[in-house]
Amino acid sequence: MKVSLDQLLASRDQRWHRQMELLGEHPDETLLCLTVIMPGSVKRNRLSLTVARAATEALQATFGDSLTWMEEHDRETGFEAYAFTSLPLLDAKRTACRIEEEHPLGRLFDLDVIDSTGVPVSRSAIDASPRRCLLCEREARYCMRNHTHSQEQLQDRIAEIVDAYDGL
Repeated sequence: MKVSLDQLLASRDQRWHRQMELLGEHPDETLLCLTVIMPGSVKRNRLSLTVARAATEALQATFGDSLTWMEEHDRETGFEAYAFTSLPLLDAKRTACRIEEEHPLGRLFDLDVIDSTGVPVSRSAIDASPRRCLLCEREARYCMRNHTHSQEQLQDRIAEIVDAYDGL
């Protein structure tokens, strides 16, 4: 099912409100927010569900006993999960970046660590390099902003990555 830009913007707004609600309920823990990177208007398909399952498993395995709570939502606008860890903010960010960098599907995970004001902690806060594009060596942000690659190219690359993972 295709989703509109208005639906995506509304889901982003709802996600921020949920994050703020959770931060108020658990002020002494670190909030994680997981989404799946899936360009295009179809956010829920075989590929995104495979990535979501792998991401939640990686989150649970890597954070281990420091993970104190988690909820998942499989929405038409994309998968999202929220979790709390007892790790301090920057340790949680280092762990999240390690998952994104080391897991075979990690490039398709967007695992944000949210500070007490609702702002995601940047990779630069832990001296980590910016994320790279799926198709070239430029920063992903550069290619995204400049529409360097077509959605079809990105979707084909995502399918290759997920199919290779499924073949393991």
